[in-house]
Amino acid sequence: MSNILVVLETREGALRPASLEAVGAARTLADARGSSVIAFAPEQCEIDAALLGAAGADEVLVSDAAQHSADGAAAAAAKLATEKSCDVVLLSATVRGRDVTPRIAALLDTGFAADCVAMDASTMIFTRPVYAGKALLQVKVSGSTTVASLRPNFFSPAGREASAEVSSVSCEAGKGLVTAVSAATGGRPDVAEANRVVSGGRGLGSAENWTLLEALADALPGAALGASRAVVDSGWRPHSEQVGQTGKTVAPELYIAVGISGAIQHLAGMNSSKVIVAINKDANAPIFQHASYGIVGDLNEILPVLTEELRKIEQ
Repeated sequence: MSNILVVLETREGALRPASLEAVGAARTLADARGSSVIAFAPEQCEIDAALLGAAGADEVLVSDAAQHSADGAAAAAAKLATEKSCDVVLLSATVRGRDVTPRIAALLDTGFAADCVAMDASTMIFTRPVYAGKALLQVKVSGSTTVASLRPNFFSPAGREASAEVSSVSCEAGKGLVTAVSAATGGRPDVAEANRVVSGGRGLGSAENWTLLEALADALPGAALGASRAVVDSGWRPHSEQVGQTGKTVAPELYIAVGISGAIQHLAGMNSSKVIVAINKDANAPIFQHASYGIVGDLNEILPVLTEELRKIEQ
């Protein structure tokens, strides 16, 4: 019986939420095929056996490596895939996942499907968006092992009542090590993982006006800040907040787009949001064609009022 290997992603010893989604996707495949799900953490981390078991993992292997290494993680994953008879290897299509996925495929002498948003368990056909999300491409990997990366926010943990078996494995150190990750801090969640996102565009006029957006986000508990490419290119906000084709893909329950026209490159990163609220002074802005709700007017007048009303609701 062939199994499914899921390569987990951790940061500072903690599991990333997108990895639980990948485990859930693997569980769907495993249930359809009658196989097991093996999760592999490429570096030392705190593992919650109940959490990963509920997400869909039957077994969790934790590496003894102290630091992340792309080539080390790929080598260990490829070795485990062979030893554990895994004919499917899944990862999250995060920045780190995109670095490791092709390395694993090369070591296993197979192809890979990247940035997938859906999969068919019976045919092993993966679906991925192309041309800035304007078309969908169906991919089937030819080879003895199928490797694929899954776009965050498109899959869900299994939600079952189970606990995974956890054990450690010895792995060789990679040649290149990640010694530190420099990230902006501010107490807000990662825009790619948040359930609520308040995003701003060039329509805000200046970096100083970002305080209006921050106040709105503060009125929505757990909200993250996002930005369009034009804003990031202008130096108003860091690239870590960029949403779009060349930034991060988000699919929150609520996405508020303020001063964003709605270029196809930006829509590619957020058009899967459950509810989209657009605020723009241009009634003909393309963003309104994709919005659940739209407000036409001056954001300098609208945002303070909206923020105050949200504060009243939260209180």
